[in-house]
Amino acid sequence: MAIEPFVIKDIRVEGLQRTEAGTIFTYLPVQAGDVMSDEKATQAIKSLYNTGIFKDVRIEADGDVLVVTVQERSAIAKIDFSGNKSFPSDKMTEGLKQIGISEGLIFDKSQLDRAEQEIKRQYLAQGKYGSTVKAIVSPLERNRVAVKFEIEEGVVAKIRDINIVGNHAYTTDDLRAEFLLTTPNWMSWWNKDDQYSKQKLTADLETLKSFYMNQGYLEFSIDSTQVSISTDKQDIYITVNVTEGEKYTISDVKLAGELQVPEEDLKPLIKIQKGDTFNRQLVTETSKAIGDRLGNEGYAFSNVNAIPEINKVDHTAAFTFFIDPGKRVYVRRINLTGNTRTRDNVLRREIRQLESAWYAGDKINRSKERLDRLQYFDSVDVETPAVPGTTDQVDVNINVTEKSTGSIQFGAGLSSSDGVVLGVTVNQPNFLGTGNRVSAQINTGKVNATYSLSYTDPYFTPDGISRGFDVYRRDVDTGSLNIGTYNSKSYGAGIRFGLPLSEKNFLSAGLAGDFTTVELSSDSPKQYLDFCGNAKGCSSDSLQLSASWTHDSRDNTLFPNKGVLQRLSAEVSLPILDLEYYKLEYKHTWFKDVTKTFTVMLNGELGYADSYGNKEYPFFKNFYVGGVNSVRGFDNSAIGPRDLDPGTGEDFAVGGTTRIVGNAEVFAPVPLIKDSSQFRLSAFVDAGNVYANNQSISLGELRYSTGVGVSWFSPFGPLKLVFAKALNEKEGDKTQTLQFQLGSQF
Repeated sequence: MAIEPFVIKDIRVEGLQRTEAGTIFTYLPVQAGDVMSDEKATQAIKSLYNTGIFKDVRIEADGDVLVVTVQERSAIAKIDFSGNKSFPSDKMTEGLKQIGISEGLIFDKSQLDRAEQEIKRQYLAQGKYGSTVKAIVSPLERNRVAVKFEIEEGVVAKIRDINIVGNHAYTTDDLRAEFLLTTPNWMSWWNKDDQYSKQKLTADLETLKSFYMNQGYLEFSIDSTQVSISTDKQDIYITVNVTEGEKYTISDVKLAGELQVPEEDLKPLIKIQKGDTFNRQLVTETSKAIGDRLGNEGYAFSNVNAIPEINKVDHTAAFTFFIDPGKRVYVRRINLTGNTRTRDNVLRREIRQLESAWYAGDKINRSKERLDRLQYFDSVDVETPAVPGTTDQVDVNINVTEKSTGSIQFGAGLSSSDGVVLGVTVNQPNFLGTGNRVSAQINTGKVNATYSLSYTDPYFTPDGISRGFDVYRRDVDTGSLNIGTYNSKSYGAGIRFGLPLSEKNFLSAGLAGDFTTVELSSDSPKQYLDFCGNAKGCSSDSLQLSASWTHDSRDNTLFPNKGVLQRLSAEVSLPILDLEYYKLEYKHTWFKDVTKTFTVMLNGELGYADSYGNKEYPFFKNFYVGGVNSVRGFDNSAIGPRDLDPGTGEDFAVGGTTRIVGNAEVFAPVPLIKDSSQFRLSAFVDAGNVYANNQSISLGELRYSTGVGVSWFSPFGPLKLVFAKALNEKEGDKTQTLQFQLGSQF
């Protein structure tokens, strides 16, 4: 209806139920005193429609009064769910809010249809193909509606068969073994690998293609894939049609392009050779290795393309690795963010890439590893964006997420050998953000009581020489152990230095004064009494010089998955005080991640000690074997030479001067626990023994054990729980089936 132009004296709004009249006035292009026209009426109607609040808008004139009549859209007053077991209602409500359906919002039928499809899609992703979702809308007073989603989840459909058609070189069972998806098996309840997923099938098809390509089938192709479901929507059948083609061999391998690096340095990186069977994985690894090598020389954006020349008659392929290094790039700045407590220089001294130097990928990766190993941060993220407006510069942006490094623990210890360990431990490896380590410990145990204070500056000099100080007192009471009885009280102080030889090799040396008082009893072994001149006590003071070499290439110091830890250490008492002895120890531990979840560990330890000059070797420096940290399944320190208690007639271990320990262990994550960085299961085999200085070494005397264990890095310290069985215990050996240790022992 056309509106004759008139001057608006007043504006009246009709039809509002929930919306304030002021909202209407905000969107109207006119106000009282303006001249109303058809053009402005059309503009007003369009503006009000665009708010999405109204489903009908009319504008009329009542004399010189402008009448705006509206009909509001319904608002959602309530959203309910029924039948949902797999997804909690609050999570579903949050998800619907993302697509515009929420209490208080305007009801939109098209969005409701979208919500039904989205909820059903979530159930389909779980493999519940028989699920149904129905939205019921109920009108309420004041132009509001209640929305209820009635859900029938159904059951999870299982994969009943995976059929591969066209394979001749390999059996269907061999190929199915490459798939993540499989038919129901005894572990499917945990792995969920019998539930169909389009994403998993796509990954499996790529794995199948890679398998053939790595076996030489250069022309392998997947022709089609069919996924069918039974009428009751509970069984899935997958059929994959393939063409294998012929197996190809490598006829030649060449390098071309701008090498930038001497060819003799690149040739060892080539992992395929003339006459080898074609292997796509090795071709890819070669391209990556060459690219990484160029990246270490500053060519951060290099491209290495493997170009094949295929001879379909002879079924051979010649590969040319064409190298396009691009421009050489240097690092403009290294930017640090996230370190609110830790000083910049603490991070920068760990960074091996230098500003204004050529980009080096290996140095950037090593910098990240070193920052991770500090254990100051939950995460370390490194990015290398190009500098805007340049083609030969990048920045290195390092963002860290700090974690609490200091700790105060009260009563944190318990072990099967030491009983209840009460004490206080104050530890701060990043003291005041300086990177210096300070710790103070007071630990009391039935066997060991220790009081110590230590300080370490890892960068005493700018080039990484560390310096540390230690002060301690240690009391030992062996009355509850199955070894020769004695009590000792030791106190001392020392200074130590560390020298990094390379990124993974470290030398350390120290000098400490130790003052020990030994108390014996009539039950003490004869050799103990002989050492003290048949007295019931003696003092043995020493000035100890120590040195060690460590090689550490582990990827993680808490739960390593790969790398090697080697340590060679020596301790000798200088011949200016009471004792004249030396001790040599060697440890070699190897870790290898055989799969993404399983890690193999092999460990070997050797120790040898003796006296020099005319003095006897101090018995309280003997080696011992047995317990949760050496050969599990045997009582703590119970393996090795034994002596007889003249009073009770019982025998006990006296330790020795030669020590041999070997461990083989497989680590795996704990089922049903997501945080594998804190928990690990293991199965192990241990071997070891100690020998007296007058006893020949016989490997036939080694003790063996096997068992399973769990490790947990708990808030109270590391926990070890072991269930072990001694395999060749001999008369006099003391065994333990269950062994545990909670809290750090000092």
